[in-house]
Amino acid sequence: MVEKAPTARSLAREAVHASILAAARARLTDEGPAQLSLRAVARDVGMVSSAVYRYFPSRDDLLTALLVLDYDELGAAVETAEAPVDRADHVGRWVAACRAVRHWAVGHPGDFALLYGSPVPGYVAPQDTIEPASRTTHVLVRVVTDAWADVAAEDLPPDWRLGTGPAVDSRPGAAASVADAVAYTRARGFHDDPAPEVVLRTLMAWTTVFGVLSFELFGHAVGSVTDPAAYFDEVVVRLAHDLGLDRPGTGAVGTRIGAAG
Repeated sequence: MVEKAPTARSLAREAVHASILAAARARLTDEGPAQLSLRAVARDVGMVSSAVYRYFPSRDDLLTALLVLDYDELGAAVETAEAPVDRADHVGRWVAACRAVRHWAVGHPGDFALLYGSPVPGYVAPQDTIEPASRTTHVLVRVVTDAWADVAAEDLPPDWRLGTGPAVDSRPGAAASVADAVAYTRARGFHDDPAPEVVLRTLMAWTTVFGVLSFELFGHAVGSVTDPAAYFDEVVVRLAHDLGLDRPGTGAVGTRIGAAG
């Protein structure tokens, strides 16, 4: 079946839709997600507010469209950066993916605030944002699960096995604390029987990457971090080590990672 060419009307509608999103993204940077207003966006694109409502019936609809757009854009950037790296070079893949996250975040601070900053009061993201939101995380998880794919939980290095560390009060242990993440890793096909310790360390590394970026973009690292790009690289490489991506037999590169782009 031959697809029909888009009509002039549909192309015009797509152009207006894109201009509204572009104006909204600019306001995210200037004012922050919580201040986003359909009326203000309408003024920015030279439209009356009633016309904008035909594209986005409410502020929440606009926020949802921005979330999907941003998550997909970030995910695509990370996938593109990680894909060309040798599959056996787990450190290189990890660093490439993390650097792509930072590059996008620094270039889109308002969008990053929408995705990973404080929740917008009164807004609850719908289900259709989940898959786009998962793209970046899936790249990072795949790097780690690939590195440990052939190692069973009972064969982890001695200092990686659960229960070898000192007890802290009555903590339930790593396995219980990340049971949901373990189930997710299995359900999504990353590993048939993921070791809870590997999942725990992946979750810790993932939240550290985004935490470091949040500190940088929201001004919390001022006075502590002299070179944010170099600091980020150092954190990322050390996280790769903590994740065991550079252990013998993984195909990890033996050279230091070059300067951040």
